[in-house]
Order: sequence, then structure tokens, then C-alpha cells
Amino acid sequence: MGRFAFLMHPVRVSDYYRKFPALKRLPEPWVETLFRPVPPWVGSHITGVVSATGATAEGWFVFLPWTPRMLLETPWPTVRERIVRAGRLGQAKGAQIFGLGAFTKIAGDQGASINERLGIPVTTGNSYTAASAVEASLLAAERMGLEPGEAGAAVVGATGAIGAACAQLLARRVARITLLARQRPRLDELAERLRGRGADVRVETDLQAGIRGADIVVAVSSATEEILQPEDFKAGAVVCDVARPRNVSSAVYQRRDDVLVIDGGVIRVPGPVDFGFDFGFPPGHAEACIAETMILALEGRFEAFTIGRDIAVDRLEEIAALASKHGFRVAGFRRFERAVPDDEVERIRERAAARRRETA
Repeated sequence: MGRFAFLMHPVRVSDYYRKFPALKRLPEPWVETLFRPVPPWVGSHITGVVSATGATAEGWFVFLPWTPRMLLETPWPTVRERIVRAGRLGQAKGAQIFGLGAFTKIAGDQGASINERLGIPVTTGNSYTAASAVEASLLAAERMGLEPGEAGAAVVGATGAIGAACAQLLARRVARITLLARQRPRLDELAERLRGRGADVRVETDLQAGIRGADIVVAVSSATEEILQPEDFKAGAVVCDVARPRNVSSAVYQRRDDVLVIDGGVIRVPGPVDFGFDFGFPPGHAEACIAETMILALEGRFEAFTIGRDIAVDRLEEIAALASKHGFRVAGFRRFERAVPDDEVERIRERAAARRRETA
């Protein structure tokens, strides 16, 4: 049996309220201050992970009670020490690999120095997050009547680890791709690597200008607030929000009935899995970064599979193949913590077609 541990943290202050509802009465900065000195702890035992091959795995969620703002505002050596301490808690339980969740893989050096200091290998889960997000985006595009090979895509946060990985995969499948981020030199460097892989590539630092004409938008910026609004998208666009906290405002869902917004990286885990903790997903489902750690444990690949900023395409293809082997699947379409049924997708498609006719 493979054993793993995975590090979780609240992505917004309201996440504290799930376990401590009385905190709702306090101002948000007070809540963060209250939890700053609290050390990591083992919060739940994960059982029932059973591969399609018959292999099994168990694991533990280790909790670090710091929000993204706390992680980003705290000096990296202090954050690193907390993450390593959390990893050692998982190691003491018997974990053979340690996965990093949400902003713990964004802070610092994308897991590299954690891997050097911990006695077990570390993975960020970014490979399967990217691979599954692109898979979901292309499936959604086809459901909306788009032909990926004729479509234009945009990647928000393209210079991050997941964004660059998504861009590599999408550049092989779409006609045009726009890379969006704040830093132009890094965008130009990525664009140069992607040219000649199929898609016409351009770069843009103006967010709204970059996504205005896109048929497929993959949002994976490390922004700590919602940066994509209802007026930003064309009718019929597919928007895959991979970021946590979310990049896409809930107002897009409320006001744009002609745009399909889906969550990226929602995976159905094989077996009668019990996470021992309610983290907002339906039973048996998890984020792709958690799933990557499970897949490696099932496969017996106790190695630093995904660390650092650069992820090679062959690594993305390998983790997707391992996921399929063990029975992990993209869990249909979900947005804002609920399933998007087939009839709703069809209504969005019809409304998008009507809007396009109105403006033709």
C-alpha cells in the first residue's frame, strides 16, 4: 500500500468558518492574526483509494492555517520552515510522498527547497492540474460547438508553472493562443518556446484586451482576488477557472447566461475514498493536485515528480496516462461547487448562438 500526505490551507478567511463558525463575528484580519502562531497539524486520515489495477493507497491531510495573503506577506524562510514542519508530520505518519496544495506550491521556489529539506519526496501536483484543466477545457469547447483546431485560446497567468504547462498543451490543439501575465519579458520567453508548435502565438499584458476575443480561456493567475468580470468575455466562450482563490467572479455565472464557466482540475478518485474532511467537494472528488499525489502513491513512484517552475510536456503526458491507468477521471463539468448538467450546457450554447446572431 502506498502512503502519502498532502498539505492544505484556507484559500480565503471564510474557509475557517467551516470548522469554527463562531469566528464569523470577528473582522477578517483578526481571524488571520489569531491563526498566525498556530502550528500545522494532521487533520484527517484518507482511506479507500483503490486503483483500477487493484493497488491501494492511504494518506493524511496536514493543515497549515495560513491564507494566501499570510503566505505571500510572510518572509519565505519562515513559510518554508512551516511547510517543512508540516511535511514531517506526514512523514511521521508513514507517508512516502508529500503533496503541496494551493499557495504552498506558489510561495518560494515551487517546492524545490522543501524537497531538499524533507526526508520524503515532494510534488506540487501541477502536472496533473494542467493536464486535466486542458482536457476539461477542450471537452467543454466541443460541447459548446467549438472546433478546437479553429479556436482562439487565452491563458491568464501564463508565466506561472501551471499556466505555462497549460499553454504548452493548448498550443498543440488550437489555432491561436494569447499568453497573459504582468511581466512582458517572461511572456516573450514563453512565446518563443511555443512558436512553431501549431498555434499562432501572441502575448498581452492588458487582461481585458487579451481575452476579449478568446473562445477558450484558462485562468490560472496567482492573484488573490477575482480579476475576470462578466463584461470580459465574448458570447459562447468557455472559461476554465483553475486558480484558487478563484480568478473568475461569480457575477459571470449570474449575469452571463451565454458563457460556460467550469472549474478546472476536479477529479473523480477511484475506490470508496473517504477523505475524513469536508473541503467543499462532492464525495469521491478532489482537486487534481491531490489526485497527482495519490496517483504517484498508487504507482509506487516516490519521487519529486513535479517541482520547480518548468514542466516538460512529456511529464504532463505521463501523469495523464498514469491517471487513466489507475482510474482517475475528469469529473464532468462543475462550477462554483456544483455540477453543470447537460441541459444547462445546451441552454448556454443556444443563448450564445442567439447573441451572436443579434450582433452579426
